[in-house]
Order: sequence, then structure tokens, then C-alpha cells
Amino acid sequence: MKAVIQRVSSAKVEVAGQTSGEIGRGLLILLGVKESDTEKEARWLADKCLNLRIFEDAKGLMNLSVLETQGEVMVVSQFTLYGATEKGRRPSFTQAAPPSLSEPLYQYFIGLCRNSGLRVASGVFGADMQVSLVNDGPVTLIAEKNSHSD
Repeated sequence: MKAVIQRVSSAKVEVAGQTSGEIGRGLLILLGVKESDTEKEARWLADKCLNLRIFEDAKGLMNLSVLETQGEVMVVSQFTLYGATEKGRRPSFTQAAPPSLSEPLYQYFIGLCRNSGLRVASGVFGADMQVSLVNDGPVTLIAEKNSHSD
């Protein structure tokens, strides 16, 4: 399971011209699910995202998590995170989990984030989405939990 984590001042997701989710200051998490992923990887990654110390403290140092700042979280499914680009010019998505596996894990991940008590918004799984954001910093990180590593 892989996440692109962006510290944002705001983010919004639209589907067919309608807003499906919107947040203020917090994290935009683009979430990719690999076919070997389980709830174990989702729990690890949700904990990692929620506890990353990437918000500034009173001294201007990145010392606070989204939990500590009581920020908001937006989670957007992004199967293209598992697009392999090593060969040819067309990405291969063979590592990305099929919707029957990835949608339940995506929803599980969102539930874990909501259990933190933070306000959590999301995109629409499998939809053609337009994501807009104001990246704060910019701060963008990639976190990945492989099912074969601990």
C-alpha cells in the first residue's frame, strides 16, 4: 500500500462538476492499493500518515502531526500509484489491486482515519475526479508499506 501525502492549506475533489469532498488545512492522501495488501498494511499506513510530524510548531520546525494540529484529512483513491514505467512508454498497472480488493481496503483506510477523531473527506472510488489543492510548503512525501516487510 502506498500513499502520496501532501500537506495542504486546502483541497477539494469534484466528480461530474459536483464537490464530493473538501478540506481546509491538513493532509491530502492519494492512496494506492497493491494486490497483495491487507488490513495490516492499511493500519500501518494510516498510523504513519496521521502521526507524521510535518506541521510546524511554535519554533517553525516540522514537529507536529495532523493529529496534534487537529487538521483535516482528504483521502483519494489512486490506482496509478502502482503504474510501472520502467519498460516502454505505456504504464503497466499489473501490481495495482483490482477494485474488488482495493475498494474495501480504501474504505477501511478512511475508517481508520475517521476513528482518529479528525474530520475526514474523500473522493469517489473509481470515479473520474478533479482534485485541486494548495500544497503548503510545498511538503509532499511518499510512504509505502509492503506486505512482505515488517
